[in-house]
Amino acid sequence: MSFKKETPLANAVFWAARKGNLALLQLLLNSGRVDVDCKDSYGTSALMVASYSGHYECVRELIMQGAEINLQRETGSTSLFFAAQQGHDEIVKLLFEFGASTEFQTKDGGTALSAACQNGHCKVVETLLKNGANVHDQLSDGATPLFLASQEGHVTVVRQLLSSGAKVNQPREDGTAPLWMAAQMGHCEVVKVLLLRGADRDADRNDGSTALFKAAHKGHCKVIEELLKFNPSLGLLKNGSTALHAAVMGGNLKTVKLLLEASADPTLRNNNNDLPADLTKNDRILRILRPQILNGGS
Repeated sequence: MSFKKETPLANAVFWAARKGNLALLQLLLNSGRVDVDCKDSYGTSALMVASYSGHYECVRELIMQGAEINLQRETGSTSLFFAAQQGHDEIVKLLFEFGASTEFQTKDGGTALSAACQNGHCKVVETLLKNGANVHDQLSDGATPLFLASQEGHVTVVRQLLSSGAKVNQPREDGTAPLWMAAQMGHCEVVKVLLLRGADRDADRNDGSTALFKAAHKGHCKVIEELLKFNPSLGLLKNGSTALHAAVMGGNLKTVKLLLEASADPTLRNNNNDLPADLTKNDRILRILRPQILNGGS
C-alpha cells in the first residue's frame, strides 16, 4: 500500500491512521482543514489505511466523521478488502455495520472474500459469508476462493467454503482444479478434504497432467498415498506419460518406489530394499526400474 500524500495535512491524517494515533486523527479531522476522504495519488483513503493497519478506534472515528465506506482506490480495493486481507475481523464487522459491500472487485477480480481465503483468515471468511459474500467469486484467471485456499493449504477455510456451496471441481481458466493445485503444493490435509467432498482425482489441466502426476513429480508421498486410496490406477496421461514417469523425472527415489509398489501391473513391482547403499540416487532409480524396462513397460 502506498502512503504518498498530496498535502501536509493529508500526510498527517494518513500517518495517524497508520499508527493508530486516535487523538491526532481527531484533532486533524475536527480542525475542518482536511477532508475525511482525502486521498493519495493512488486513491488510497485514510479509512483504507486504518482498516489495513488494524486500528479499530481510528476506523470508527473516520466512519463517524463521514468517511465513505465503499470508496475504491486505483486498483479497485476497498477498506473492506484491506481489512479482510489482513485478517482484522472486528473491523470487517464494523464496516458491515455501516454499509460495506462485498461486491466490489479489484482490477484482477479480487474481492474481500478471495483475499481472506488466500491468507487463511477463517474468522473473516465466516463473517464475509454471513454478510453475503459470493463463494463463487473468480479472479480474472478464473481462480475461485476455494482454489486460492487450496493453493495455500488453508484446510479450515477449504472446509468453510465447501460447506457454503463452493464447487469442488471448479477449475481455473488453464484447467487447473483445486485438487491439482493442492497436490502440487503438497497440502495433504487439503487433498483429503477435497477428495472426501468429491474432487475428481483424474481431472487434468490443459497440458494433460493430473494431480497424481504433479504430486509424483514433486515427491509428495503422503499426497500420493491419499490419491491412490480413491483410485489405485496409475493410468496414462494424454501425452502417454504416467505418474511413474513424473516421479523419475523428479528424481525422487522414495516416490518411485511408492508408485512401483502401488501399481496394479505386476511387472512394475519388485523388492528393492537390498540395493547397495553407495549407489547414487539416479543409479538406484535405474536399478529399480530395470525390471520394468526389460519387460517392455512404458
